[in-house]
Amino acid sequence: MLALPLVAAEKPRAVVIFYTDDLGYNDTSTYGCDKVPCPNLDKLAAEGVKFTDAHSTHSVCTPSRYSMLMGEYAWRKKGMQILPGDAKMILPTKEEQASLPSLMQQAGYRTAVIGKWHLGLGRGTQPTDWNNHISPGPNEVGFDHSFILAATGDRVPCVYIENGKVVNLDPNDPIEVSYDKPFPGEPLGSTHPQLLKPWARSNGPQHNCAIIDGIPRIGYMRGGKSALWKDQDMADRITEEAIKFIRESAQMDKPIFLYFATNDIHVPRDPHYRFKGKSQMGIRGDVTVQMDDCLGRVRAALNENGYQDCLFIFSSDNGPVINDGYFDGSIRDCKGHNPVAPMSAGKWRDGKLSGGKYGIMEGSTRVPFIVSWPGHTPKGTESPALMSQVDLARTITELVGAEIPATALPDSRNLLPALLGQDKVGAPYIIESDNGRTQAVRKGQYKAYSQAPQKIHLYDLNADLQEKHNISDKNHSVYRELMLELLDTLFRE
Repeated sequence: MLALPLVAAEKPRAVVIFYTDDLGYNDTSTYGCDKVPCPNLDKLAAEGVKFTDAHSTHSVCTPSRYSMLMGEYAWRKKGMQILPGDAKMILPTKEEQASLPSLMQQAGYRTAVIGKWHLGLGRGTQPTDWNNHISPGPNEVGFDHSFILAATGDRVPCVYIENGKVVNLDPNDPIEVSYDKPFPGEPLGSTHPQLLKPWARSNGPQHNCAIIDGIPRIGYMRGGKSALWKDQDMADRITEEAIKFIRESAQMDKPIFLYFATNDIHVPRDPHYRFKGKSQMGIRGDVTVQMDDCLGRVRAALNENGYQDCLFIFSSDNGPVINDGYFDGSIRDCKGHNPVAPMSAGKWRDGKLSGGKYGIMEGSTRVPFIVSWPGHTPKGTESPALMSQVDLARTITELVGAEIPATALPDSRNLLPALLGQDKVGAPYIIESDNGRTQAVRKGQYKAYSQAPQKIHLYDLNADLQEKHNISDKNHSVYRELMLELLDTLFRE
């Protein structure tokens, strides 16, 4: 194979980040799970670089998304956590601080976010008014177009919001949302189980509130009947909106930046009927096949509309969770499946990752990560480079020639050679975070963190991928070196 240039000189006509939800390292055929066929993801990997040591910054969704878009670790912000559906926006507007979307906008790209948002909407102390224009939101951050879920599929409000306005809202049936107490007379999962879809019983009090489309949600909602989404149509709806954006941008002869964020494979898992039974792993596998269909349709639209010159990045917001709120059969159907079992060159490596969503172990943030850019990424290759999603912002914006203010993207590094599969080392170190206040540092083969009660942890991942053997007592110098990197990052302004 001919050597590719170390750094591409030109910028792509399209940049797409295809961001899935709760997808584990080993949840697709591409990474070794033959029970869940994902031909479109397989094709993407065959055309580009599949990474085996790439990470989200956190093991939960809201902070991971913040870090990727802002090029800044979310733990620097107070109160950073999984947001309720009526939370105020935690991102700064583009006038307040530059971000990945605003810098792409500045570089001449038409920008869009389509799908899951979960970064809050509006400002102030008053409850969000869902019946009028909601601002600030994605458009004020730097997206020319937005078509979003306010939070997640399992949280109210269960409506689509396009450029700050609820889609198909009847003004005579206003929306009311509460995360404190239910609305009188409205059926709840806890009081009206006969109204639920057969698989949609909650496994706890959190997912037992407002019933929307036969599924109990987190939070309470009434009104807005004409605007409510249908869960089985969600994947199709957001994909159609992405295709529409691509077509309109081509007609305008504009380069594009598309941030496409699926709800799959997050709960509630309610695949369209045409995907039911398409995997050998029940409803969780079926929504993964559905996600793969969305991927294929978005890529086809890019090619059909003149965006073959596309830097396409596929990844997930955090590690996997099999059962997360509903008795949907996932535990039964995924029996024997390890969603974080790593593969390398088609063969099982010694040991398996541990952890998943919410945790601090490798399976909590090590996620599928595939990059393709025709003519720039070597086809069908695998890279062991250490990568973090926090570095995407600077890597991409410097590639397209954006002028980055000194205060912007403070934790993001330009790792273009690694992103294109040319540098097999990647980041000198990365920071991983759980759903609380624990940060771990990865450097080469080692991982270190401190967790109460005052216990220090150090693992050699080459010898102990499951993080079972704490070697900190015999390797003080290694632990000290890694923790100095962490402390330097923690206290860097």
